[in-house]
Amino acid sequence: MAKTAFLFPGQGSQSVGMLTGLDEFDNAIRATLDEAGEALGRDLAALVREGPEAELNRTEWTQPAMLAADIALWRIYRQLGGSIPHAMAGHSLGEYAALVAAGSIDFADAVRVVHRRGRLMQAAVGEGEGSMAAVLGLDDAVVERICSDVSTDDSVVVAANYNAPGQIVIAGHAAAVDRAVEACSAAGARRALRLPVSVPSHTPLMRTATEDLAAALAEIDVRAPTCPVLHNLDRAPREAPDDIRRALVDQLTHPVHWTGTIRSLVDDGVARFLECGPGRVLCGLGKRIDRAADWIALEQAGALHDAASGA
Repeated sequence: MAKTAFLFPGQGSQSVGMLTGLDEFDNAIRATLDEAGEALGRDLAALVREGPEAELNRTEWTQPAMLAADIALWRIYRQLGGSIPHAMAGHSLGEYAALVAAGSIDFADAVRVVHRRGRLMQAAVGEGEGSMAAVLGLDDAVVERICSDVSTDDSVVVAANYNAPGQIVIAGHAAAVDRAVEACSAAGARRALRLPVSVPSHTPLMRTATEDLAAALAEIDVRAPTCPVLHNLDRAPREAPDDIRRALVDQLTHPVHWTGTIRSLVDDGVARFLECGPGRVLCGLGKRIDRAADWIALEQAGALHDAASGA
């Protein structure tokens, strides 16, 4: 049987009502959302199922809500008899879900840490000062050069997410992002547009959040994962708890190397990828990276049953 990797989506895949339509698993989903809510002292299940959308989209609540949604599906997969995969990875915030699934971090601890992470990220940059943009149809090197060319000492833009070939997200100071968007369009980008995100994640602008995040991670127990978890930072797995903590901190200020992560897994013999969370964003990116692999989103009951049985 082909090697399987689990992939956990992060911020951007959330929506009010996510995980609805999985009626036979409703109790398991509700239990996971309630567990997360107890860790934060809030009815997270009500927020996920009823909104309001603006509140769910606040970074400090998006992060624990998405973590809980990812882990709810992982728990269902395991309860159905699904086996531990060959490896795991998570996109940005999803890396925390991968570590929880791999037994490296307790779920309640991760919920509290990502809630704090969201607050720290929002506070790192003043309102209206940061921005992100998606660039489609240009080589990574071209986008990197443009970001370097339009950046100044006090107005910086960098590559933040290497999502797929010809699909990169840039982030930084709002004015620098605007300059880069204009330059990418002039360079022939198929599309270059600002995203409705105010937090310039995975850039040096997040540096002020790193000390407090490191302190939060130092307060929790971190163990060696039960299977390899490839980190966004450098596509490499880690076993030592302090190395895992450091990778999670460094992730804030460094780009997400998602294309490289998937290619590393393919090179290791993985041919079947299961997206464990709401939506199909990672499957869509994956098909652009390696069309020969199987890409399966576990957002429906049938897919969960098939994945658990190995079908």
